[in-house]
Amino acid sequence: MPKPSALCVFCGSRFGVDPAFRDLARQLGQTLAERAVTLVYGGGGVGLMGLTANAALSAGGKVVGIIPEFLFNREAGHPNLSELVVVKSMHERKLEMFERSDGFVILPGGLGTLEEFFEVLSWRTLGLHDKPIVIIDHTGYWQPLADLLKSVIDGGFADRRYLDHVAFVTRVEDVLPTIEAMPRGPIEEKKLDKV
Repeated sequence: MPKPSALCVFCGSRFGVDPAFRDLARQLGQTLAERAVTLVYGGGGVGLMGLTANAALSAGGKVVGIIPEFLFNREAGHPNLSELVVVKSMHERKLEMFERSDGFVILPGGLGTLEEFFEVLSWRTLGLHDKPIVIIDHTGYWQPLADLLKSVIDGGFADRRYLDHVAFVTRVEDVLPTIEAMPRGPIEEKKLDKV
């Protein structure tokens, strides 16, 4: 895959307890800007989302935020983005972020981040896209997720090949090389167990 022009970042609307998460968010935003990769994200000015966006903007990057109206009012959507798109619903938000991105990067986050990750992974298993997904697991925060995915495969509920488009890295500098090296293209139709 050539260098992506835009990446969607899913991450927390809170900072989390580990100060390393804040540094990770800032480093990712700066790296994307320096590599001329547009940051597409949830549009808030809070938590790791806000830190990632601010770092990208400070480094001269392009940042596109997608936020539903109710969160815009609650989170006071980021006021200084390159582009802020206000949509009606969470479903519209995720579709807009998906359509504007060449791949996905997952930073530490909460239930919303997990939901976003699982949706794009599920869409991948259904053959709806072939975009890479990279999870930054700097301090082992996402190790339980890696274990869960392995358990799902070992339990016979998913094929190992679906994880060929999901990579775990520990350093921000590995994100873009990993994405560029990941396979693209359609996968075989999902196997089902008929009764």
